[in-house]
Amino acid sequence: MDMPSFSTLSLTLVDHVAEVRLNRPEKSNAMSAAMWQEIRQVFTWIDATPAARVAILAGEGANFCAGIDLVMLGGIQQQIAQADGARSREALRGVILDLQDCLNAIERCRKPVLAAIQGACVGGGLDLVCCCDMRYAAPDAVFSIREIDLGMVADVGTLQRLPRLIGEGMTRELAFTGRDVGADEALRLGLVNFKFEDFFRLTVEVRQMAQSIAAKSPLAIRGIKSVLNFRRDHSVADGLAHVADLNAAQLLSGDLDECLAARREKRRPNFAD
Repeated sequence: MDMPSFSTLSLTLVDHVAEVRLNRPEKSNAMSAAMWQEIRQVFTWIDATPAARVAILAGEGANFCAGIDLVMLGGIQQQIAQADGARSREALRGVILDLQDCLNAIERCRKPVLAAIQGACVGGGLDLVCCCDMRYAAPDAVFSIREIDLGMVADVGTLQRLPRLIGEGMTRELAFTGRDVGADEALRLGLVNFKFEDFFRLTVEVRQMAQSIAAKSPLAIRGIKSVLNFRRDHSVADGLAHVADLNAAQLLSGDLDECLAARREKRRPNFAD
């Protein structure tokens, strides 16, 4: 299989688990212009690659992600410069929508994405993990909505996704103050699923979790993500109609037959990608 290569990310695929690592440790994995685009590219590739059943998103070095690269942020004004102010503002809106779409690619990816977080996870880094299906933390993980300290409104997803994870009041507190949230508080708030005792256990346990998901029916796993994402943005009635449509299309599958056969024969099921 041809694996894509990237300038700001590393990618491996082992035993149906794709591991994506932000790979600018010398910059605390600050999100450069190239990294934004490569995040979209890698999760589009994972979505389209049958052998990749689950993804892990992690960061090299001491920090998961320090947010948007300030060099990139400083260059946006030059990037959108037009003689007409209205056209400049139109171009800026296009830049924002494109950055949103780069992170939306994580949600569009039909495979579950598990975030393994150590050190700083601030600003754009928090936007990034809010797109993931599950989040796991090392004890030194620190989260914050840092945009307020740059005099700007967070605009690529945190203010839309975080309230569904930790509630409206806490999101407003963090957005207005920019204060840090440590791993223990993040666990209490429901921002992370689990806090591990150290970075080594974080890495080992998240990989084991990913491998256990990869051993399940890929068709059913993709269906579950579709149903959960749809339910989040729709009524209960609409969600029930959606899952009825989905199961009418794929319930009677080879994966169902294989699960039943494996139970009869007292063995582990073996699924096609």
